[in-house]
Amino acid sequence: MPVAAHQSEAPTAIRTDLGAIFVSLELSRSKWLITSLSPGGGEKMSKHSVVAGDIAGLLARFAELKKKAEARTGQCFPIIVIQEAGLDGLWIHRVLEAEGIESHVVDPASIATSRRRRRAKTDKIDGEALVRALLAYKRGEPRVCAMLRVPTPEEEDRRRITRERKALTNERVRHVNRVKGLLFAQGVSGYEPLRRDRRKRLEALKTGDGRPLPAHLQAQVGRELDRLELLLEQIKTVEAARDAMLAAVPIVSPAPAMLLNLKGIGPEFAAVLWSEGLSRHFDNRRQVAAYAGLAPTPWQSGSVDHDQGVSKAGNPRLRTTL
Repeated sequence: MPVAAHQSEAPTAIRTDLGAIFVSLELSRSKWLITSLSPGGGEKMSKHSVVAGDIAGLLARFAELKKKAEARTGQCFPIIVIQEAGLDGLWIHRVLEAEGIESHVVDPASIATSRRRRRAKTDKIDGEALVRALLAYKRGEPRVCAMLRVPTPEEEDRRRITRERKALTNERVRHVNRVKGLLFAQGVSGYEPLRRDRRKRLEALKTGDGRPLPAHLQAQVGRELDRLELLLEQIKTVEAARDAMLAAVPIVSPAPAMLLNLKGIGPEFAAVLWSEGLSRHFDNRRQVAAYAGLAPTPWQSGSVDHDQGVSKAGNPRLRTTL
């Protein structure tokens, strides 16, 4: 058609101006999909896959991409990598940085997507979308996506204590409710599994119709108490480690001590607030609210103007504690 004869040539400025090979990683349990856009390679993005966890194969593929780009253009280009924050954590990012490769971890929810009701989603489509987001980010386009501030291994490890304690206390609640439910079905109420005399009181319990507790039920409750007592010991151990961490942190920052001095703030709240968010640097209070998911969500269109409440898009542990 006549229109086709007047189509402009495919632009290449996006690739050559930045002078780099842009790579995205789609990570899964079985394989890693590598999507790349290289200078001199046209508009087509190349795709290769390696076995999940094969760092040597990944680095070999990167070396091959650099070799091919150098053969086409006569120049040596660096590699810039992007990956989504997810199940694999941050160890791949740290490996790439140790190899001298520029690496970015992006919040996948911050990348704009089609609002069609049935949106096609494949690893191929997602890989290309990540490359486009990386290109826009390196061009300096504002708010194109949200790159993560990757914590140091020490900062990441510091969160383990409060998160483990939360998991242990949730498990404690389940065991306590299980014991109370088993006994309530026999007409027994008022039994508190967390009391120190829980074993002695269990032996003296009677059912609602005056019978001693059935043997199998009593044995089951006893095993529940065994697990509960183990949890209580583990919680004490974790809390001791938490207190030791808070005592050592003032060497790095005075913030934990200031939190502990606040009325109504105990060591657990202080540890969560510090490890989950306040150990980071924020330029203003708005950034703190956004990171915690406490920022307002406006809805403004024409004459419609109302607030939808807090976004809940940030750190859930920090938001709950705040």
